[in-house]
Parts: sequence; structure tokens; C-alpha cells
Amino acid sequence: MKFILGTKIGMSQIFREDGALAPVTLIKAGPAVVVQVKNDKTDGYRAVQLGFGERKSKNIKKSQKGHFKNLGNFRFVREFRIPGSADSIPAAGDKIDVSGFLAGDMVKISGTSKGKGFQGTVKRYGFRGGPKTHGQKHRLRAPGSIGATTPQHVLKGKRMAGRMGGDRVTVKNLKIMEVDAENNILAVKGAVPGRRGTLLEIRSL
Repeated sequence: MKFILGTKIGMSQIFREDGALAPVTLIKAGPAVVVQVKNDKTDGYRAVQLGFGERKSKNIKKSQKGHFKNLGNFRFVREFRIPGSADSIPAAGDKIDVSGFLAGDMVKISGTSKGKGFQGTVKRYGFRGGPKTHGQKHRLRAPGSIGATTPQHVLKGKRMAGRMGGDRVTVKNLKIMEVDAENNILAVKGAVPGRRGTLLEIRSL
């Protein structure tokens, strides 16, 4: 299993060998440092903690400095579960970079989607809205009846207007088109969650 942390640079496009144009997302991935390795005996499960990004020393808590063991002042720390079938597990202090990935590898990427604030049902859930005619003035984007007659209250989970975005989103079956090991950049076909600079967790399938 291969994994790494990265930040979103933005979208671009490349030409494939057959001349077709492919949209890609550029990701600044790694190098990430293994901060801690967890095992079944001491922690009850197998996992690897990765540290990524830099932060000023004054903004690192004493407990974090002790946990980092002078490996660096990391801005982000994320944990990746290791399946029992894994052959090799990295050790604390090891560096992980994009050289472990190859063009053509399939990955899944997790990140926080863009926050869109308070939105109505048409944008949030794709409601078609009300009719434009027959006395329905200024009700094109209204949600319609919410069906609260019988229970005397709005049922929990009812699709209504509210805060949209800012959720954890995972996109699967993304293909790595190019790997720039010198600059630690991955070019992944398609779109990934978040804005520019969003932290991304990249895992192989």
C-alpha cells in the first residue's frame, strides 16, 4: 500500500500519447516524514503517522515537539491504516516522496471540499424549483412543501436550505498521468476536492 500527503496546486491539462487532451490536477506531494509507527501489540491496530509541511517553531506545542522527536516542525499530521497483508512498513524517521508512485497507478484522494456558505435547495440538492407561471410569482427557487403536517415538526435530515461545502470528500479511481520526482509533483487525471492549498491524502487502490 502506497500513501502520501500533499497540497493542491491547481488544474491544468496535458496531451496524452495518442494526442488527446486530458484535464489534470497538479498536487505538491511530499516529502513526508514518518513520525510514528503503530502496531497491534501496543496500540491495537497497525498505522503510520506522517508529518508534512513546515510551521514556525514558536507555534509548535511542547507536547508536539516531544512527539515529533526533532524530525521537524510539521504543519499537518495524518494517520494511514496499514492492512494486515502489507509486506513492509516504513520506520519512524523515513521519508516518503512521489518516487513511490508510477504513471498509470490508480489512487483515491481525500480532502475538504470548498465551503459555499448558506445555500438554498436548488444549489445544495439540485431541486428543480417551482413553476414559472400560474400565479407562482417569485417562487422559482422555493423548496416547496416540507411535509410537516402529520408529525407537527420538521423531520430530522429533511433536505432544506443550509450550510453547504466544507465536508470531507473522497474521490476514487483517479489515474496518475505524470510523476515529477524532481519537483515532488503528481499530475492526476480529473478533479480533486478543495481549493488551492487544500491538504490531500493520497492512497493507492
